[in-house]
Amino acid sequence: MSWNPSFYLTYADERTRPAADLLARVAREKPARVADLGCGPGNSTALLAQRWPQAKVEGVDSSPQMIDAAKKSGVAANFILADLASWKPDAPYDVVFSNATYQWLPDHRALLPRLMGFVAKGGVFAFQVPNNQYSPSHTLMRDVAAQGPWAEKLADVRGVFVEKAQTYFDVLAPHAGSLDIWTTEYLHVLEGEDAVFKWVSGTGLRPFLDALDDNERAAFTREYKARLNVAYPRRADGKTLFPFSRLFAVATI
Repeated sequence: MSWNPSFYLTYADERTRPAADLLARVAREKPARVADLGCGPGNSTALLAQRWPQAKVEGVDSSPQMIDAAKKSGVAANFILADLASWKPDAPYDVVFSNATYQWLPDHRALLPRLMGFVAKGGVFAFQVPNNQYSPSHTLMRDVAAQGPWAEKLADVRGVFVEKAQTYFDVLAPHAGSLDIWTTEYLHVLEGEDAVFKWVSGTGLRPFLDALDDNERAAFTREYKARLNVAYPRRADGKTLFPFSRLFAVATI
């Protein structure tokens, strides 16, 4: 799947805020080693480097475009290109942090305990994932994919994997000394035309657009924009309100 760092950072403040909210609940004073899994262009990694300037901070991402952008960001961290599904560090971390990444990886019942195994005793495993897979932004995306002439081509497009909060408790609790799980709904106030489309173009829409040729992509975009603009109408003041739920978990090992 291709990633465009500039599209992703169009709403940099809104995308970084959940990372800051998650980090505020991580109670570690002076960790020696910190990992940012799915670091993207380095916006979340910057928060970790600022919080713990004495730590060795590493950012890991599977996208060459994102890693290239992160390396150019000026963040004081080492950035590594790797697939988290098979990635294994050479030493444990005191903090393993992830902002909006695990939803792209299947089988959280196996994945998360494996990643928790890379946290040192007394360390923290913290992540947040989007929890809006049943919101119009995503249900309409799937509807357009299934109802158009491209349906067969998009039938096996990479999905989003998010479990219920209770499921994450069951998965994480056996490996954690303490566990905090919560959800938050942000009301993003977006500016400009086709604002929600621009938002999802940097994330969830990428697998669908990547699978289509130019003509199909244009037709898909027209239909999807039309449906989005009904579900998320632009107000008289030019703003679009975009409710966005996220799920957070902080486990102390």
